[in-house]
Amino acid sequence: MQESTQYYLCCGPDHTGQTEVKVSAVCLVPVPVECPDVYIVERLFSSSLVVVVSLSMPRRMNVYHFKKGTEICNYSYSNNILSVRLNRQRLVVCLEESIYIHNIKDMKLLKTLLNTPTNPSGLCALSVNHSNSYLVYPGSATIGEITVYDANNLSTVTLIQAHDSPLAALTFNASGTKLASASEKGTVIRVFSIPEGQKLFEFRRGMKRYVSISSLSFSADTQFLCASSNTETVHIFKLEQHSPSQDEESPTWSTYVGKMFTAASTYLPTQVSDMMHQDRAFATVRLNMFGLKNICALAMIQKLPRLLVASSNGYLYIYNVDPQDGGECVLVQKHSEDQVEQKEEEDPEDVSLPPTSQSYAATVALPSTPPSSTTLMGYSEDGGAQKGEVIPEHEFAEGPVCLDDENEFPPVGNQS
Repeated sequence: MQESTQYYLCCGPDHTGQTEVKVSAVCLVPVPVECPDVYIVERLFSSSLVVVVSLSMPRRMNVYHFKKGTEICNYSYSNNILSVRLNRQRLVVCLEESIYIHNIKDMKLLKTLLNTPTNPSGLCALSVNHSNSYLVYPGSATIGEITVYDANNLSTVTLIQAHDSPLAALTFNASGTKLASASEKGTVIRVFSIPEGQKLFEFRRGMKRYVSISSLSFSADTQFLCASSNTETVHIFKLEQHSPSQDEESPTWSTYVGKMFTAASTYLPTQVSDMMHQDRAFATVRLNMFGLKNICALAMIQKLPRLLVASSNGYLYIYNVDPQDGGECVLVQKHSEDQVEQKEEEDPEDVSLPPTSQSYAATVALPSTPPSSTTLMGYSEDGGAQKGEVIPEHEFAEGPVCLDDENEFPPVGNQS
């Protein structure tokens, strides 16, 4: 590792094609040493475009081409930057009471949303699908209202009354057609259709205590949704509709009990009725920590479904997920930031995980998606932010340490 760079562990989406998306890249991003106190790092999928914000200059956004070690541009704003989101078409900068939307091709400011509801955490989400480039952010500071904004056409689409309490987490699925949300109470997670805003699913994370939801993440196929918080438990929910025909085909005792509760719920108060219709977690993970911020993501690694949990204590945990039966997930890898940096220094070419044995998941593994040859307008790997540059999708260089497919993994050691 060169002395002129510092490495930051980042979790985020990885876009590998116009419609095919592999979610949850985990990578080490080298950042120039002149930014020693970085608190925001956002990378454009697996390209070399990295956005950095430091504590020493919290109102300035620096955009780097980290493989060339050059700065593409920088912008200053009227207040501290709280979050940055980007896809191949748009770069969004969120302040406490305003949002700035840039064209990522030339970094031109396209729209400023002023006097947005107070948003001290900079909560917002931008779809990674550039065709459905929707932006969502709190529509109220007192209740869980979501504003859905079309970042391509620069217009408000709809308002979703999602929760009674203020919002705490928002995330899109890979295609930008579904949105998951959680409130500050953290007990209920809801999934809505986009752009209509119709409620599709409702999951109960817990009942005994309020928690702080730190992240929500869909799987690449939108079959699962994971949620992490400041507690020791990570929940995985399964997005499946229970049709009456399925119940009739398998008339079990649980089916009859379920029908009985459904019928009884019509005579109960609304809050109790809603609780009876909420699905519980399909799978869970028990962490050996409590009170720390964790970011979770679902990914396919070596054709097996995995749950990745990056913790603020500097550790990355990888768990095996049973996509058929769910239940308690098994820890298969544990890596520290120090281990990754040391491995990079010793052998930067060796970035493969130890071979994993076949399991139940091998029978339901999805085939890997070949690179798309579709051309897209946007940021260019060769020229940085060139206006109107048209580049083949596959020419976006893959990062030095990135879970892009089954052949690329972090440089890691054995589980400890």
